[in-house]
Amino acid sequence: MTLTILACYLAVLTFEHLLRIMNLKHLRRQGTTVPDGFAGAVDEGSLRTATAYTLDRSRLGIAESLVDSGLLVGFLFAGILPLFDRWVASLTSSFILGGVVFFLLLSLVQSALAIPFGLYETFVIERRYGFTTITPKLWWSDLLKSTCISMTLATLMISGAFALVAWSPLHWWLWVWGFLAFLTLFLMYLSPYVIEPLFNRYEPVKTEGLEEEIRAMAERAGLRVSRVMQVDASRRSRHSNAYFTGIGRVKRIVLYDTLLGQMTHAEILAVLAHEIGHWKLGHIRRRLIAGQAGALAAAWLAWRVTSWEGLPGLLGMTEATFPARLVIVGFIGTLALFPLTPLFAWLSRRQEREADRFAVELCENPASLATALVKLSRENLSNLHPHPLYAAFHYSHPPVVERVQGLLALARKE
Repeated sequence: MTLTILACYLAVLTFEHLLRIMNLKHLRRQGTTVPDGFAGAVDEGSLRTATAYTLDRSRLGIAESLVDSGLLVGFLFAGILPLFDRWVASLTSSFILGGVVFFLLLSLVQSALAIPFGLYETFVIERRYGFTTITPKLWWSDLLKSTCISMTLATLMISGAFALVAWSPLHWWLWVWGFLAFLTLFLMYLSPYVIEPLFNRYEPVKTEGLEEEIRAMAERAGLRVSRVMQVDASRRSRHSNAYFTGIGRVKRIVLYDTLLGQMTHAEILAVLAHEIGHWKLGHIRRRLIAGQAGALAAAWLAWRVTSWEGLPGLLGMTEATFPARLVIVGFIGTLALFPLTPLFAWLSRRQEREADRFAVELCENPASLATALVKLSRENLSNLHPHPLYAAFHYSHPPVVERVQGLLALARKE
């Protein structure tokens, strides 16, 4: 069975890399073709730059994936997991402390392995294409702060979850799910006020008249906006974005300062109208419910499977502690869910199309979202020509060319 599981993992890994190679070959063939709806905004020169950017990032992604996969195979199938498991168990007899140490050490190792790739991406690739504005000092400061926050939250989550497992061995799956669901929602509420300001400076939007226009549009859609903020994203990168935060009917809107310098008021309103669409159409609520339903099912399956005596043998182990059993269940569960990847991606793309249509109906200028997407793709050097199969597996949004052409068609109808 161990060899069968390893073969399945290697098959999935091979398929993923074939998808990436297909995507890159497709880009090399089509990369300089100016799509309908983009004429005048991009040319062959800018598309060649976007192609080179995508190729560079993809090569780095392939290298990182190969390193991570090789280490994962060694950890799970070459006898390192049982050695690590026994070593952690020798450090403490506490069930809760053992779980915290086990998963925190794994998380720290994973974070450390990602550092060289993060440095290369930020200070070589992103700088080569003019995106990076962050200094090395700020990069390391961000890393230190994010690591401290992550470790603190992980300690809280793991210790709380393991305490519930010890307290209720027969029903821990339900208690752990409820605890983590509450903590997730609480952090969603807390993050904009406590965590995010540790990294960026937030202030009211300075662009004259923009906040009033945003509030008027949100009011038309029946959405209450508490604050409209801009964030100093340009301290780190020239990439642009906008997003909503908040739970319930009251929302906080955040605009990157880079976005404010790239788009007209009408285009910014169109981007936000798309985000409003997700809330008004119930996408956010459905995603939360689906995510928690999936988490509940995963917790129940973990409860059923972790007590199975034959579980360690699936990876060639004779025995395993509870944390190691969770690792085995998580690995096999992730592998089993891989065939559903295109389904989840398709559902996400369908919601994005619905939000696009909502934005067209809400905006006074129906073509604004199309021109905004063209600018976003141009300024961020997006891949305008992904391979259809790669997009089917990995794109949560429809390819930007498809979105722009669909929006222009809707605008003509309006």
